[in-house]
Amino acid sequence: MHPDIHLALHHARAAELRAEAGPRPARRPALRTRLGWTLIEVGLKLATQPRPLPAH
Repeated sequence: MHPDIHLALHHARAAELRAEAGPRPARRPALRTRLGWTLIEVGLKLATQPRPLPAH
């Protein structure tokens, strides 16, 4: 089967399946995404805090 025809059939079938499924409910961001952004926020706070000078 020619790749363009295969791709067109795939898009048509995907559209049919989405129509059958109906609207998707709104979801909260995944735990992995929330955890990642929290780690970035903590890292930025640590990187921007002034460090005390080491005692000699």
